[in-house]
Amino acid sequence: MNVLLIYPRIPRTFWSFTYSLKFIKKKAASPPLGLLTVAAMLPREWNKRLVDLNVTNLTDSDLAWADLACISAMAVQRQSAEEVIQRCKAHSTTVVAGGPLFTTEHEKFGQVDHFILNEAELTLPLFLEDFAAGRPQRLYATENFADLTTTPVPLWELADMKQYAELSIQFSRGCPFDCEFCNITALLGRRPRIKTATQIIAELDHACGLGYRGSVFIVDDNFIGNKAYLKQELLPALIRWQEKKPGMTFHTEASINLADDAELMQMMVAAGFDTVFIGIETPDTDSLIECSKLQNKNRDMVADVKKIQRAGLQVQGGFIVGFDHDGPSIFQRQIDFIQKSGIATAMVGLLQAIPGTRLYERLKQEGRLLGEVTGDNVDGTTNVLTRMNLDALRSGYRSMMEHLYAPRNYYTRVMNLLREYKPPVVSMSLTRMHIMAFFRSVIRLGIVGRERLQYWKLLIWTALRRRKLLPVAITLAIYGFHFRKIVRQHIR
Repeated sequence: MNVLLIYPRIPRTFWSFTYSLKFIKKKAASPPLGLLTVAAMLPREWNKRLVDLNVTNLTDSDLAWADLACISAMAVQRQSAEEVIQRCKAHSTTVVAGGPLFTTEHEKFGQVDHFILNEAELTLPLFLEDFAAGRPQRLYATENFADLTTTPVPLWELADMKQYAELSIQFSRGCPFDCEFCNITALLGRRPRIKTATQIIAELDHACGLGYRGSVFIVDDNFIGNKAYLKQELLPALIRWQEKKPGMTFHTEASINLADDAELMQMMVAAGFDTVFIGIETPDTDSLIECSKLQNKNRDMVADVKKIQRAGLQVQGGFIVGFDHDGPSIFQRQIDFIQKSGIATAMVGLLQAIPGTRLYERLKQEGRLLGEVTGDNVDGTTNVLTRMNLDALRSGYRSMMEHLYAPRNYYTRVMNLLREYKPPVVSMSLTRMHIMAFFRSVIRLGIVGRERLQYWKLLIWTALRRRKLLPVAITLAIYGFHFRKIVRQHIR
């Protein structure tokens, strides 16, 4: 049996890092973790071939070779997924689809032969059993949640790792919180389920055995959902592992209450973590209550962010405008918060109602849905009939994004971060790729870029005041170039 594992194209978005990747000559941020994990669940004797459309093309010879085409996608990949399905059907290739897009919208894809929905650890074996017996059903779904201790090591050897900037692994699924706009609890539950420390070390060792060295994104929606296991098992294991395999750094997602646990932050930094993404959403208390983001309520979140930065973890932040309680002042309040906190990587989007969320169901009942979500957090679109006039919302959003990512304001945030940020305990080895990225930044940002004055001011200030953070400053300057291009693209 010949199986194509196809990952649709991701458009140019805030998190695609399309323009930043050019500085390091990479084609995509990371290989498709879900598909490579599914590949490890397929029968060992099957022939498997990965086609990631973000790094290569899907050819007619690929489709002629394949007996099955397995497609996984997120909402932002909807258009590319539709094109892939049409090409497969034109070649009479059987299409099997799964992942977040199809789990929430499978009824819209009539050409798909078989849907493997929810968590593949539970639904894929059922399909494989029926397929072997010659009686596969069209849809396999479950309301149960998988035991992650059964999840195999992804088959990263199917990917051309030289084309990617980093590697992704997963430690847990689920989140203890229940924010109204988030579909994580609907898809994965509120009880965090975890892999063992032994599993995580095995995955890292496998990647190292393939020659990988670099950054690792732990894709958990809330890495600190099970603090006790982190402190007692996983982080001590990673700290020991770092002593043998130095130079691997980690970044992940967490909730703002990370700031309350100094011991946990210290252990994360010692294990090689240098960045966390935190869903801050809004500085407005009424809007936090509205969306059930109660873990952010009654806190000085600017102080919390700085506390996390001082511990040695750079904070990336997610923000939303368009809540029912948002008035005209929200745009300036968001700007003030982001600038003061020194969150250089600030993902700010209009409120979107994702199918499967409590927000979606509430707005559906209220007759306030305008269509489907794009899956792009920062494209300035919304499928919500907001309380604020939509024209005023879009205009305020455009002005806010232009302000946040204007060179002067962005570089000011970077310097605010570097004033607080404790240099990482674990750092990657300097390679030719990093050196060449620096020289490309000098040319593109320091000589021909409209930000050249701010670029040199940042580098000189960092070299004089925070010399150990110079690689971080250069990286954030390159990120800023990408963010500005994306903002201008969407504003146009």
